[in-house]
Amino acid sequence: MTTANTAKNPAQRRELGTLSVLAWTGDPEAGHDMPYLLAYSLGDGAEGPEAGEKAALEMIGELGLKTGGGMTDATQASVNSPIRLLVEGGQAVLTLPGLNAQCTVPKEWLAAAEGRGHVHFMIASRPWAEAAPGRPVTEEMMQAFLGDEQTLLTAAHVLLPVGQLRA
Repeated sequence: MTTANTAKNPAQRRELGTLSVLAWTGDPEAGHDMPYLLAYSLGDGAEGPEAGEKAALEMIGELGLKTGGGMTDATQASVNSPIRLLVEGGQAVLTLPGLNAQCTVPKEWLAAAEGRGHVHFMIASRPWAEAAPGRPVTEEMMQAFLGDEQTLLTAAHVLLPVGQLRA
């Protein structure tokens, strides 16, 4: 998990608070090996979780994304996404305007990302204070946060192509 701050202006950055990134995959034995990458705020911004949620929604809009459960497919050559994902050396490096975040990813995530050539990236607008950097995130915690319909409907979902360094 990596922590970073992002926003186009200092006031929005203060409201957003700490932005973290988490990577995981579905259960490959169940035929669900999609690699996921989630960016979320801890809700620890200057004006509290509500202002952080508003700032996250503004950031989602600035990226040209929408909430509501639909998927933006940034794997198509005709899509000029401001979000980039580089996977190299056991790391996922996420680049958005004003943000670079690096996250160590599990081996099964790397295999799934390499095999598929893309990942399901989500930007949650709802804060997730329990998943602070340095604290373990259990499967139950993830299920409670990501299994909540409101979390999924208020998040932006993007199919991101996996980029790699050229030799």
